[in-house]
Amino acid sequence: MSSPQGTEKHADRASSSKGSVFERLYVGNGAFDIVGSRKRWYVVFGALMLICVLSMVLRGFNLGIDFEGGTRLSLPAQSEAGQVIQVEDVQRVFTAATGQDTSSVQSVGTGDGATIQVKSETLDNNQVARAKAALANELKPVSADGGTGVGQISDSAVSGTWGGEISRQALIALAVFIVLVTVFLALYFEKWMALAALGALVHDIVVTMGVYSIIGLEVTPATVIGLLTILGFSLYDTVVVFDKVKENTRGILGLTRRTYAEAANLALNQTLMRSINTSVIALLPVIGLLVVGVGLLGVGTLGDLALVQMTGMIAGVLSSIFLATPFLVDLKLTEPRYRQQAEKVRQRRVGAARRAEGGEDGDGEPRRESAYAGVVPGRIPKASDARRVAANRPTGKRKR
Repeated sequence: MSSPQGTEKHADRASSSKGSVFERLYVGNGAFDIVGSRKRWYVVFGALMLICVLSMVLRGFNLGIDFEGGTRLSLPAQSEAGQVIQVEDVQRVFTAATGQDTSSVQSVGTGDGATIQVKSETLDNNQVARAKAALANELKPVSADGGTGVGQISDSAVSGTWGGEISRQALIALAVFIVLVTVFLALYFEKWMALAALGALVHDIVVTMGVYSIIGLEVTPATVIGLLTILGFSLYDTVVVFDKVKENTRGILGLTRRTYAEAANLALNQTLMRSINTSVIALLPVIGLLVVGVGLLGVGTLGDLALVQMTGMIAGVLSSIFLATPFLVDLKLTEPRYRQQAEKVRQRRVGAARRAEGGEDGDGEPRRESAYAGVVPGRIPKASDARRVAANRPTGKRKR
């Protein structure tokens, strides 16, 4: 005869193997206890943000020439011999001619239109002339129309003041955006939803900037523009989830069927498949832009724009699912009325379980404690709880 514990374990295994992950995603019946595991997500996202902040403070950013100022030279990537000019050769010739190291040397574009761009600190006219002459004489670049010589090498000077102006305008735009979004969310939803959405938004910004700092990617004006564009996407997904949470929790203080945390988790499950589908569809053109910008046209404006968008969109999807709603639940539970409602739900379940177990035995002693007695606010009841009640229910007749 099998023990109740063995029966319960067997039933749990049968339940866990019933239905695939995709089926549970499609049904959206609350099978994924995301809100109940929120402390785990807080640790994961908190550690990620800490790493990003430390990298930004200790390592800083690899600012492009548009922010720091300097000189940029551009020459064709093809030589007279029909060979591709190597980046290492360009860097060697440039350093020997000017006595300065390059900030970056990269190949841009493909085919006959490919060029090599050299970025360095600000050079005077004599240094620029020596660099162009050395590159033309030693590497012999040839343009797509067959032109050769120094005339095929262009130069431009970039002032750091222009990059500073871009940064200042970007910060102003970010501040205005956050203020307007906060007002909108507070009016459309409520203050706690607005605060939770802003918390997820801050996470997306910090993680995206942290990735650039950790990897050492160059920050360009296109990077700043891309960072501003991902803010709307991040908030869009969060607003969709919160709208469902608002629908599921309407009038919940007068009900004892489920707690606010459980209703929010159900809303998250009901919109989970939509969030995944929306994210995949949104990422496809960004990946295409990244392939075109890097694979076909070389590292340039398109590549910078697509890279920051892809990083920010992935961070936005994760935060809207695993961070925004759990954070909202904890903010809600700071209010006594929601804690009281959760306690009423717990007491109702305990009473229902005790009635199902048969109350007290003939000696006036209560039977074994209900499996539902351990239900706490934010925990989603599992099928094993009901089986535990059935396993603990006595099979013999009650004493009279």
